[in-house]
Amino acid sequence: MNRILAYIVFFFFGFYSNAQCAMCRAVLESEDGQATAAGVNDGIVYLMLIPYILVGGLAFFIYLYFRKISKNR
Repeated sequence: MNRILAYIVFFFFGFYSNAQCAMCRAVLESEDGQATAAGVNDGIVYLMLIPYILVGGLAFFIYLYFRKISKNR
């Protein structure tokens, strides 16, 4: 139970992190409006999240497959 709770906390903690590289951050901080910086940050987080979702889904289906095999024995 504690392990599942830890995964949930780490998953949602990623949404609040700043994902900009140093160069992007320096260029975007010099801008008057911060709308572009927020958009770039959201885009980076979105692009970073997709591979984790795909790998997690693959791991889940592999887990279900091996669980099904072990129940049939």
